[in-house]
Amino acid sequence: MLFFKKIILLSVFLCSLSVVYAAPVDINRADAVALANNLKGVGIEKAKAIVEYRQKYGPFRTANDLGKVKGIGEKTIEKNRKNITVGRFPKK
Repeated sequence: MLFFKKIILLSVFLCSLSVVYAAPVDINRADAVALANNLKGVGIEKAKAIVEYRQKYGPFRTANDLGKVKGIGEKTIEKNRKNITVGRFPKK
């Protein structure tokens, strides 16, 4: 029984690390799953909207450009600002 309690506690601890330490994400290269996993307050539907916006209008120039995507507000941008990177697509 003690063994199972330790496993459960370890599992909870490891899961909490992924929430606390979100990895930096390049909003111009990440797919919807990566965006949803690494941006606080962004689920898969909002992440898909980010990818669709990027495909339609081109790469984001700044983190603030995420505010142009329906469902992404200033609070979401501020919560994630430290983890957002803005890479450029290669010129064609």
